[in-house]
Amino acid sequence: MSLPEKGRGLEELLAEIARIKQEDLPVRGGKVTAYVYDTGRPEVHEAASRAYFEMLEVNALDPTAFPSVVEMERQVVGAVAGLLGGGSGIFTSGGTESVMLAVKAARDSRAVGGRPRMAVPVTAHPAFHKAAHYLGLVVDAVPVDPVTFRAIPAAVEAAITEDTVLVVVSAPSYPQGVVDPVAEIASIASARGVPCHVDACVGGWLLPWLREAGAPVPPFDLSVPGVTSLSCDLHKFGYSPKGASVVLFADPELRRRAYFASASWPGYTIVNATVQSSRSAGPLGGAWATLQALGRDGYLELGRATLAAARRLREGIAGIPGLRVLGDPESALVAFGSDEVDVFVLSDEARKRGWFLQPQLSYAGIPANLHITVTGVTLQGVEAMLEVIARSAEAARERGPVTLPEGLVELIAGLDLDALDDGTFGELAASVGVDLGGSGQPEMAVVNAVLDALPADRREAILLRFLSVIYT
Repeated sequence: MSLPEKGRGLEELLAEIARIKQEDLPVRGGKVTAYVYDTGRPEVHEAASRAYFEMLEVNALDPTAFPSVVEMERQVVGAVAGLLGGGSGIFTSGGTESVMLAVKAARDSRAVGGRPRMAVPVTAHPAFHKAAHYLGLVVDAVPVDPVTFRAIPAAVEAAITEDTVLVVVSAPSYPQGVVDPVAEIASIASARGVPCHVDACVGGWLLPWLREAGAPVPPFDLSVPGVTSLSCDLHKFGYSPKGASVVLFADPELRRRAYFASASWPGYTIVNATVQSSRSAGPLGGAWATLQALGRDGYLELGRATLAAARRLREGIAGIPGLRVLGDPESALVAFGSDEVDVFVLSDEARKRGWFLQPQLSYAGIPANLHITVTGVTLQGVEAMLEVIARSAEAARERGPVTLPEGLVELIAGLDLDALDDGTFGELAASVGVDLGGSGQPEMAVVNAVLDALPADRREAILLRFLSVIYT
């Protein structure tokens, strides 16, 4: 892009945006089963959009300058705390920032002799690895049960050392949608004097409504003894616009450990509740309006619809030859795999039919699979989704699994990526049929098959180069 000599009009700009977005996955309608959350209620999204715009230019940096931020945040955090066992909280930009603050608070509240460590199940979100990378902690990976995919309490206890500052559990873990044994693990952590964080970014604003709708949801929130903090994303099953999450702390003192202040310069006073300093209050306004527009009745109705859709989806997938649901999810996240069909090919076939099913690579003994996030709008189209999955599975069976050129995986595994510039890396990808500069919705089966054959650290290195190329 070059900056235009003269400013452009609104209609021209909107037309250009429409052109740029034309290859995007749709954010409404339920055919995209990851990344977006849809109530199926246009009036709720309109209320959120209007409120977002009203707060767009309000800067949440200084609450004394914009007291509206304080009032709205108190209401939003209060609603989350009221649903999830109390505590004090902070409104953040998303689950990763909520996790970052929880890790910082735990690190700063517990002095250790060596490098601080976290006991983290292998199914926990990578946000904990990111927080450890940024904040200087060590992640001790904890195995999960190979059948239920839940964290193993004895393994968590074995991972706790004198330098452990945080134990992590998920409610639910994203990959298979199952809730870890929160009460048992929190009790173990408490007995060892270690804080316990519940990552309920996905489930925090979902599980209580599923429980009210009749689902058997185990205790997981701040009412559970030993749980010291919890993260809950409102831009997931709270259906708020993106940029809305809350991290709760059982103790106000622990919340203060998440804050940052600096007076070591001659400028304005710096005190931040979040990682960011200047930030738009638009997401806060959008979250506030969404909660107000739906209310308890609205969320309970969405919970009932979500529960019905998730049950029908699990039942339907189990009836498709060659497919099986992984684990016994308590939530609205469903993962399925196959010993007979290449799931990466199945995903591409579904995309051709207008549906996005999220691929997940194999890891720690868990097979490659496809992930579906069931939302409030899914029930309207669950039969159509099952039909697409069945047809895509049959098409994938006919195509057969991805066949990689002999020696390709070994070649990639041995590449000195630091010796390749982005252009050369892009050419190498194109030589095996992967066009990193193409438009539209690409087939990803080959890419996913290559990544799945590599160890995790090599996958990460390849993904970093991929990101660098597509933004060049």
